[in-house]
Amino acid sequence: MDAKPATIEEYLATVPEEFRAALEALRQQIRALVPEATEGVAYGLAGFKYRGKPLAYIGAAKRHCGLYGMDASGFEAELAGYDVSKGTIRFVPPRALPPGVLEGMIRRRVAAIDDALAAKRGAKRSGRG
Repeated sequence: MDAKPATIEEYLATVPEEFRAALEALRQQIRALVPEATEGVAYGLAGFKYRGKPLAYIGAAKRHCGLYGMDASGFEAELAGYDVSKGTIRFVPPRALPPGVLEGMIRRRVAAIDDALAAKRGAKRSGRG
């Protein structure tokens, strides 16, 4: 039995070559946007955490690549023609995500994590948490 990948490098080594470059490009974009994000493998996907909270996941299936854990609301026009469902955007390389979409979704997710953690700290200070 083959061992499951434990790192993103190991995960990418299992991905079909035609999808690997697209996932590596997403990885580099996420790393550039959130350099403090940590990487790992979870749910069978390459994942990123920010301040200990899930930020995004990327992965490859048999016929497509996917970006998981993202809220695509507000990007409907830019994602027209992509396979989008709740929390998932699927695409087939070489077609990449439109410019600015990944950045917008990642920045919104980072802000949501920061807001949630700040609210939790505030609740603890006031004795409610």
